Amino acid sequence: MNQIDLNGQVAVVTGGAQGFGLASAKRFITSGAKVSLWDRDADALNRAVELLGPGASSQVVDITDYAGLEAAHAAVERDVGPVSILLNSAGIAGRNAPLDEMDIEEWRKVIEINLNGTFYVNRVVIPSMKARNYGRIVNISSVAGKEGNPNASHYAASKAGVIGMVKALGKEVAKYDIAVNAITPAVANTRILEGLTKEFIDYMLSRIPRGRFLEVDELANMVAWLVSRENSFTTASVFDLSGGRTTY
Repeated sequence: MNQIDLNGQVAVVTGGAQGFGLASAKRFITSGAKVSLWDRDADALNRAVELLGPGASSQVVDITDYAGLEAAHAAVERDVGPVSILLNSAGIAGRNAPLDEMDIEEWRKVIEINLNGTFYVNRVVIPSMKARNYGRIVNISSVAGKEGNPNASHYAASKAGVIGMVKALGKEVAKYDIAVNAITPAVANTRILEGLTKEFIDYMLSRIPRGRFLEVDELANMVAWLVSRENSFTTASVFDLSGGRTTY
């Protein structure tokens, strides 16, 4: 494993109790950062903090609750230190259905969490990063945001929206030495698969030339560099992590 220098950094990781978020938090701590895990599952957060050790703390918060996000950010800045890193990995897949049969509330739920939630979290951390003229942000999108998946139009739309937001925001804050990038992972064997049909999961796996699911540590390795000072030029960009599925 390459050593990434994150000494003196404070990272917020949404969806940090499991999956991509937990794996990345572990890598951040190994690299010298302090990490605040944000998640709405209090029990899972407690287990994650115990697993990660003294470099980790947590905030029970829902990323669709803007006031709650503001309070969580203020608490981290007061108790841990200035937030210089954000990894936004919280999200849901939603239930599969053709667009013309999709439940309207299900559509709204996926958009609210995946797209609006990403906006809320970024909006909360940006002002203090601008004030300090430094920050590193990674928002997790998906290959679905590039090319879509049938029977998952809500998820594809939400993740395409994240890509568009990252491209705009990265340009807005570049002069403050704030890098904002997205990662578009292929499917990984995490809890986001719960509720999806076997046929849909098999379809997604069949699209990956590597012939396997993404490992969460593989994503964490890419994120660790993107949130480091070594990433001093790239912003408003999208990094593919799809095993060859989407190469653009």
